[in-house]
Amino acid sequence: MKAYVAECFGTFCLVFLGCASVTVGGFGNLLPLGGLGIAISFGVAVIAMAYAIGPVSGAHLNPAVTAGVFLAGRMPLKDVLPYMVAQLAGASLAAASLWGMAKGSDAVAPVSRAANGWDAAGLYPMPTAFALETLGTFIFVTVILGVTASKHRTPLSGVVIGLTLTAIHLCLIPATGTSVNPARSIGPALFSGAREMNQLWLFIAAPFVGAAVAGVVAKTTLMERM
Repeated sequence: MKAYVAECFGTFCLVFLGCASVTVGGFGNLLPLGGLGIAISFGVAVIAMAYAIGPVSGAHLNPAVTAGVFLAGRMPLKDVLPYMVAQLAGASLAAASLWGMAKGSDAVAPVSRAANGWDAAGLYPMPTAFALETLGTFIFVTVILGVTASKHRTPLSGVVIGLTLTAIHLCLIPATGTSVNPARSIGPALFSGAREMNQLWLFIAAPFVGAAVAGVVAKTTLMERM
């Protein structure tokens, strides 16, 4: 139970801190952080949670990461669903908090509430968005499984994971807003419009595909045997 509570809290912090940099500062009028500020916010949030709750739950903060960890043989099946439920609860609570803070202030906070999406008629249509989210998640989960392997783990593992997420955000923000995390996408979408809800499926499916491939690759390569 401690691990589930930790995952709920950690995911809440990740979504709240990361998405707040979008709704309040990223594309608003008060604090124009831009893509770099948003990427750093998500990366630093992951680093903080990795050290704060990592010893308790592993700090997955992401249903796709949990799936990858399970497929790599790193956690029992009985914990998979509770972890994911806790993560979704934390993300939804964070999105609800941001919605409550920004309610009635759309001049400051975009209507999308930091939800992910793609431009079907623009430079990044659906197939491109799906491929980018899948690849981004594959890279992210592969790094996590690599730096947390028993023979590779170092005190800097959390920093490496956070910096990797920062780099992924810098690359994917223009195309999808960067998800690589179904919980991060589901929470804000619940408080956004019909367009965001209609596109939500991609930000659930693509991360799970990327994470599944990463988990299987990790289990069938020397990474898990070293």
